[in-house]
Amino acid sequence: MKNLEELLKQETFSDEEIAYLLGLTGTDECNQLRTAAYDLTTELLGTEVYYRGIVEFSNLCELDCHYCGIRNGNDEVERYSLTQEQVVDAALWCGEVGYGSTVLQSGERHSPEYIDFVENSIREIKTKSISETLPEGLGITLSVGEQTLETYKRFHEAGAHRYLLRIETTNPELYAKIHPADQKLEERKKCLDYLREAGFQVGTGVMIGIPGQTIDMLVQDIRFFQSMDIDMIGMGPYISHHQSCMYDKSMMDVEPLLQLAFNMIAVVRLVLRDVNIAATTALQALLKNGREVGISYGANITMPNLTPREVRPSYQLYEGKPCIDEGRADCHGCLQKRVESVGRTVGWNKWGDSKHYMKKSL
Repeated sequence: MKNLEELLKQETFSDEEIAYLLGLTGTDECNQLRTAAYDLTTELLGTEVYYRGIVEFSNLCELDCHYCGIRNGNDEVERYSLTQEQVVDAALWCGEVGYGSTVLQSGERHSPEYIDFVENSIREIKTKSISETLPEGLGITLSVGEQTLETYKRFHEAGAHRYLLRIETTNPELYAKIHPADQKLEERKKCLDYLREAGFQVGTGVMIGIPGQTIDMLVQDIRFFQSMDIDMIGMGPYISHHQSCMYDKSMMDVEPLLQLAFNMIAVVRLVLRDVNIAATTALQALLKNGREVGISYGANITMPNLTPREVRPSYQLYEGKPCIDEGRADCHGCLQKRVESVGRTVGWNKWGDSKHYMKKSL
């Protein structure tokens, strides 16, 4: 194995080298990894961090993923669905304050009424958000789970152009342990292919620190991102929820879990180079400045929450989700300071599309 300084200058990495980088724990070594990932991010993508104002418009879900706080089998959570007017209002506010892009996210559902609701919301947001600063309207990312190819095409034609469908793990045995028997890894992969066919910038990601997960599994997750030519990545630490089926499974201690999550961001940056990587809210659930540390490790996307304050407590996929007692305006100035604290700037009024994707479309 080369020394760390030489290794971090490479543009391609073996599985063994990726595993070594993911497993770093020493302060000096982790700082070297962080600096390399940060420098590569600013070299390839510039200093800007792009906002995705997220609207969690419903916590109704047909699935029963074992790790999730809003799984269908959780009878303790208070269910809600925003009206189309509420969804559009939140998204338009996001455009008015300069975020440039919104994310519409919910539990997974498949009824014709639900599909119509999402499609109509996209169309209205797209039309009403056109302005001098956003001549093509807001950028729109969807995260509404596995759907048919026809449905994905409808969403794309309505005006959404990015889609996040996290795979959570690419290891078949681990996938089976954290999902019911009727949820199949191959179906998830097929939907990622459908998204590409429908014209989306395709995003996926994994949970880090799942009970039973190994470093080698994370290496193969990164190889999967490469093989699928993924455009954007959303990853976060596995955090247990007391109303999930996995609450009795051991969660990693916070300090090593966070370091592994930060290492994963950095290594994905070094290996995939010009993809978009989100500093997820789950990082902040474990560390007050977790999102900005994630940015310092190579992330270039962050997602301020626009969900109405009164329903935020009911959309907790994991314990300790931050900012659930705040309104959408509360984190506006705070988040900018967080981004600037690690030497980055906010990409105001920009979609911040994946440069990896844009290169392919030239």
